[in-house]
Parts: sequence; structure tokens; C-alpha cells
Amino acid sequence: MELIKELSKELAAEAGTTRKFLALVPVDKLDWAPHEKSMKMGDLAVHIAELPTWVKLGLETEGLDFATMEYQAPVIKSSQDLLTLFENSLKEGQESLEKAMPEDLNKRWVLRSGDKIHADLSSYETIRHAFAQTAHHRAQLGVYFRLLNIPVPGSYGPSADETNF
Repeated sequence: MELIKELSKELAAEAGTTRKFLALVPVDKLDWAPHEKSMKMGDLAVHIAELPTWVKLGLETEGLDFATMEYQAPVIKSSQDLLTLFENSLKEGQESLEKAMPEDLNKRWVLRSGDKIHADLSSYETIRHAFAQTAHHRAQLGVYFRLLNIPVPGSYGPSADETNF
């Protein structure tokens, strides 16, 4: 099995599901959250849209330090803004995989906040973590949709709102 090709295939497959979810995010509810401890819908959607860039982070950097990183969240004013952000992130991740070599997957990658280490992973594990985060946060977004009476798209099969299986 060629692992890089499999990762690329998985990234592309997950992208289809992610697009369905992001296309339904109501821009008039970007500041909404179901609970005070929950992320706002806009922050959650932006995070999901940016997760494909973690493929590049995993392959082309040695890690990420929240204590020193400079991050400015993109401003989302429309569904198209959100989908464009996702497509750009996806392209970045795909291009990084296309130029990766098998040995790149074994490189050490560390997620930290200064001296506090959150994760010490291989590049491969970092990519898989990003994929798992995408599925996790899409499911979270699905709960937000359900609470707002927005039909939830299926992910790995039909949802309760899809009867065409």
C-alpha cells in the first residue's frame, strides 16, 4: 500500500462530506453557540475549513507552538467565503501530499503551548489527527444544525434527514 496515495484519497473523500456541511452554515448564526462552553458556530466552521492545512503543517514543519504563533481568524461574511477558505485549505493540503516522500511521514511533529507539550507525533500521526478532528468537528456542527432545525447531511451514510439511501 502506498500510504501517501491513501492519505490523499482519504483527504479527497472527506472533502466531499465537509463541503456539504460547510455549505449549510447559516451566516446569520455565526455568533451562535448552543452553550456557553461551546464554540461559536462561525469559529467552529472556520476551524473545520482550515483543518486541511494541518496536512501541510504535519509534513512541512516541525510543530506548532500556540504560545508563539501568530493567528488571525479569517473574516467570514458569506457561505462562499467559508467554502473558498475550505477549498484553499484543501488545495494546500493536497499539494503538500503530492510532493511528500514516504520518509516524510516519519518526521517528528510537536504541538505545544510553550513548554507544555500537547502532542508529540509523527507527521503521519499529525495528518491522521487532522482527519479525525475534521470528522469530530463536523459531527459537532451537525448537532448545532439539529438544534437550529437545519437538516443534517449524511457523513458515512444517510442521516435521519436523508431518506434516499
